[in-house]
Amino acid sequence: MFGDKSKSLPHAVALILLPEFTMMPVTSAIEPLRQANRFAEKTLYRWTMHSIDGQPVAASNNILTMVNGDLESVPADASIIVCGGLNVQKHADRRLIAWLRKVARRGVEIGAVCTGAHVLAEAGLLDGYKCTIHWENLPGFTEAFPELEATGGLFEIDRDRFTSAGGTTAIDMMLTLIASQHGPDLAAQVAEAILHSPIRHHSENQRMSLPARIGARHPKLVSIIEKMEGCLEDPLSPSVLAKQAGLSTRQLERLFRRYLDRSPKRYYLELRLKKARSLLLQTDLSVINVALACGFSSPSHFSKCYRSFYGRTPYRERGLPTPAAADTGAEIGERI
Repeated sequence: MFGDKSKSLPHAVALILLPEFTMMPVTSAIEPLRQANRFAEKTLYRWTMHSIDGQPVAASNNILTMVNGDLESVPADASIIVCGGLNVQKHADRRLIAWLRKVARRGVEIGAVCTGAHVLAEAGLLDGYKCTIHWENLPGFTEAFPELEATGGLFEIDRDRFTSAGGTTAIDMMLTLIASQHGPDLAAQVAEAILHSPIRHHSENQRMSLPARIGARHPKLVSIIEKMEGCLEDPLSPSVLAKQAGLSTRQLERLFRRYLDRSPKRYYLELRLKKARSLLLQTDLSVINVALACGFSSPSHFSKCYRSFYGRTPYRERGLPTPAAADTGAEIGERI
């Protein structure tokens, strides 16, 4: 698909829509193909949309989307794109996984946008391949599939597998497809028409730079936060962070108060709790294992901190009854 012209035109693409799929990546995948047809003045690509049972699918924005048919109606010559969104674990239907494995054995090119990569991983179709997924889902994805090489790039193309992180990254992936099959000039025309220029490289970061995210460019502050983000499972103490940055503990405290209006300990705790919420919502890890993955040695202390920050315990986040021990608020020390 990427790097070779189709043996026959038009090149067929079938999009498999999961319930609660994210609309933007789907339109971002289709529109470049439509514009390529327009500028080429012939039908280079055709696309169809499918659901598991052939029924309309509601996107995450509640727009009900009509489809061309069920999985069995997918054209035999089509490249497959699995389109995920919210609650992808719940929507990773066993029928879909079995069908994907079957078509993969035929050598069909299979890809995904947004959280669709989770379904491909569940099916074992990303084993030995580079892949990517939206940065919000990356922690849960790597916990669930530690053996996979998830790069965190905008998109990844590896032989007959391709994945994009979601949002507008599908535009860049499809522009890369158009350029590889029909030349960079056509891809540039399409990019200009949809006001998407320049075409981003697959390895670019999904997120804004850290200084842009925190609203500060102080080099030592940025360096310290990068260390924090890299050590969520085994948190570093404020004294160690200060020493590594060439600061005293008091200087470290003032730096965080000035630019972030909170102590370094509080900022670090919030980073860990945000990762914990991601793991709770996106993986099947036990609450205890989530706590350990985010640097909490005590489940009860984790529960107390989580409830203080989010207004509910980790168990309630999953709709589970809260164990009495986790609801006592007992504080048994924290690795920070």
